[in-house]
Parts: sequence; C-alpha cells; structure tokens
Amino acid sequence: MQMKKRKILTGIVLVALGIGGVVATRALVRDDGEGKQQVAVKAALKAAPKAVGGTAKPALTVALIAPERAQWARELMANGTIQPWQEAIIGAEIGGLRLTDVRVNVGDQVKRGQLLARIADESVRAELAQARASVDEAQAMNQEAVANASRSRQLHAQNFISAQQVTQADAGEQAARARLAAARARLQAAQVKLDQTRVLAPDDGVISARAASVGSLAQPGQEMFRLIRRNRLEWRAEVTDAELNRIVPGQTATLTTADGSEVKGTVRMAAPTVNAQTRMGLVYVDLPVGSAARAGTFARGQFALGAAPALTLPQSAVLLRDGFSYVFQIESGDRVLLTKVAVGRRVADRIEILEGLRPEAKVVATGAGFLADGDLVRVVAAPAAPSAPVNKAP
Repeated sequence: MQMKKRKILTGIVLVALGIGGVVATRALVRDDGEGKQQVAVKAALKAAPKAVGGTAKPALTVALIAPERAQWARELMANGTIQPWQEAIIGAEIGGLRLTDVRVNVGDQVKRGQLLARIADESVRAELAQARASVDEAQAMNQEAVANASRSRQLHAQNFISAQQVTQADAGEQAARARLAAARARLQAAQVKLDQTRVLAPDDGVISARAASVGSLAQPGQEMFRLIRRNRLEWRAEVTDAELNRIVPGQTATLTTADGSEVKGTVRMAAPTVNAQTRMGLVYVDLPVGSAARAGTFARGQFALGAAPALTLPQSAVLLRDGFSYVFQIESGDRVLLTKVAVGRRVADRIEILEGLRPEAKVVATGAGFLADGDLVRVVAAPAAPSAPVNKAP
C-alpha cells in the first residue's frame, strides 16, 4: 500500500516539474529570446521528452523556404508641396484712373500680349494731343531759328552784321532744336502712358488669381492678376541634408496627388543650401503640363535612385512582435529558432531582409504567429512558388 502511494506521489511530482519547466521556458522566451537564456531553453526542450520518458508532439506542420535574391529599385520617400514654376504678379503702371473693362477670370488661359483689362484713357488721350501740339509748335520755331541763323551767317560774310549777332542766331537755333527734342520726348511719354491703360499678359499661362474689378481705381504696383507662366508646375520636395546628395538632375520622381492620381516628374535641381533649423533641403521636380497636380496642394512621392540587389522573403514568413521583426529558422531535430531580423523595402507581397539572416537559411513560410521559440514542428515539402519579383529601376 505504501509502495503504491509512493508511485502516485512520484508521478504527480514529475508532472508538476514538467508543467513548471514548460511555463518557465515560455517566460524566458518572452523575456529576451537571445543569448544564454535561449541556449538554456533549447537544451531544456530537447531533454524534456527524455526526462518524462515520452515523445513530444509537433506544435505545427510547416513548410520551409529559403531567402531569394532579386534586383529591386531603390527609392527615396519625400513629402512636399506643388507650386507654380514661376507666378507673375500683374498690376497697373499708372494710378488714379478707374478700370473700365476686365476681360479675364481665374482659370482662363491667356497668350502673351493678350488684353486683360482696360483703364480709362480720356485724360491720357488729352495729354497726348497736347504733346503733339507742342511738338508742332517747337518744330515751327526750330525752322524759324534755322533760317535766322543761316541768314545771319550770309550777312556776316558781307560785313552787314557783327559776329556777335551771328553767335546769337546760332544760339537761338540750338535752343529751338532743344525745345523740339523736349516736345518730342513729352509726346513719347504721353504715348507710353496711353499704352499703359491697356493691361496685357506678359507671357502665356493661366490666370491663378484676380483682384481687379470694374470701377475700382488702379494704383501703380497694386496686384490685379496672378499668372502661372506657361502652365508649369513643380513639386518642391523636402529631404534631409544626408539624402540631398543622392538626388541629381534628370532622376525620375513619382508623386501621389490629393485625389490619388500618380504624376511622374523629372528632377530639375536640388537646392544648394539646407534650412539651418530643420536640416531639410528642397528638391525641385518639374511636372508635365496638364497633369492632375494642382498648385498649393500637398503631395507624397518617391525618387527612383536605381536598382540594388535584395535578399527577400514573403511577408507571411516575417513576424512582427513588440515593434521588431522576427523569422523562425529550422534547427536540427525539427525545432524552430526565433531570429530577429532587420527589414527594408517592400515590393508586392515580399519584404527585404537587411540583417540577421544568412542567404542559405531555411525559415518557416507561414504560420509563424502560432509558434514559439523552440517549438517542435513537422516539416513538409513546400509547394512550388513563383520566384521573387524583379523590380527594375526605370
């Protein structure tokens, strides 16, 4: 009877030790998963079946895969705003006169030299007529002075008048000539002022803003219209000072606009300086005319920096836990080892492995979320799968 009790107690102790060992093992794995604790856990799990005198049951049936190499495009992500390449501010060159006609509105396409607005020109035309009359008067006086000077020189040659009188006649001729030149200059100024009553487009483009209205008084330098020259827009992307050196003119940039449309542009230039506070520099990307981009909107995009080799795995093989990425490698005895890896680019359903995994390693293809470090698994042949996608740089 006592012997039987001893056997029962021994069995209970062994079961308790086995449960405690498994619980402690899982706690150690959650704690770190690396170093001496991981080695101790693996040794304990391998010895567990022998200690209890039985065989462990596989936790999961898995298929194994190896990392594949592919050529993937290198891309640099950036944010920025879409702005006009050049925006001309159009205003009046004369002031104090009212607007009598405004012929364009926001969004209108205009051509160089097209009439945008007209300013009242009655008073200017009156000044122009007065200037023409002054020119006629000065021209008549100049003719008279020329004739007097010529006659004086003839009389002086016959000794009828003195040299002083000849000098006076010559001075009168020069003064009359100067008065004629001044009158002609006033006429030209009046003509220019008349031309300024017509506000013209300085270049081809689209009207982006309008402040002019019929009846308002025009003032010199006051904004009346804004014009996006040649309909050209650019994406001004912000990148860090370290990334700025990787951008060169001619590279392709793809940005996504607010409505989800994709627009491809070309790098025109990178700023020669960076902001001293933010340590960010601007990259200017020319956008095609007529694209879905709109000035003033925010856009995300990426720059194509060429192609580079990548060691890739399906995303189903990578486990995200506590903000880090892991994979399960297979070890001898069909047990899995939780391995921390660094990940990079993502293309379709594959992800780049930067560190932590050898190219010849074998990892669990799917079901990583149901495994723990050191679990026993049953390995089956992996189904045939297409090779890793090749993403070539444009």
